[in-house]
Amino acid sequence: MERRDVFRGALGLTLAGATLAASPAPSGTEGQQRIQETTSEERRRNRFLNVVLQTQDGKTVRFYDDLLKDKTVLISFMYTSCTDDCPITNANLLQVQKAMESRVGRDFFMYSITVDPEHDTPAVLREYAVRIGVKPGWLFLTGKKEEIQALRRLFGDEPDGDFRNSQHLNLLAFGIEPLERWGGCPSLINPKWIVQYLSWLDPKGERPSGWWPPGHAVPGEENPIGG
Repeated sequence: MERRDVFRGALGLTLAGATLAASPAPSGTEGQQRIQETTSEERRRNRFLNVVLQTQDGKTVRFYDDLLKDKTVLISFMYTSCTDDCPITNANLLQVQKAMESRVGRDFFMYSITVDPEHDTPAVLREYAVRIGVKPGWLFLTGKKEEIQALRRLFGDEPDGDFRNSQHLNLLAFGIEPLERWGGCPSLINPKWIVQYLSWLDPKGERPSGWWPPGHAVPGEENPIGG
């Protein structure tokens, strides 16, 4: 995949997240009544699928109820037999997990969803997670093919083609679900940038002092591409 396509996809993911968080209100009296009758919790729940998934430990979870609701999350798509960008992405995410330290699994959660569920069973995902050195708080997830395809579509991907060409293998989604704040970034940038994006999203986090687009060197630092 061309790097420019990755960044274009990141913009699309961010916009898709913004759409989830700020759908246009229906017009007219009927629309106003619907707004008044819809609670924040109902609105948040209706924006996401609640499909059944399995963790690498074989635990059954629901996507919204167990993984998203009231949580700050970082979501990636991957598959264990990938030898292209997935290993680089996961190496970056290991650095993110290390940087976030004890927050991971407590007030910040990491999820990697396989796009090859027919091969990536919980046992395969568990072996993979152990092999690359994943710590608690980062879950690898599998489920039914059609439901994972629906999740990919929800995050702006087109799942009908070869999953090895999925643009979202190179993209990360992140959000603070209770605040309905969602965004995305390329997965191949320096992991320090990924942590910075998460900080900027957090209302109590550090605010950006300047903007240097992904792919451009930050003064005094190495080029962020490649981790």
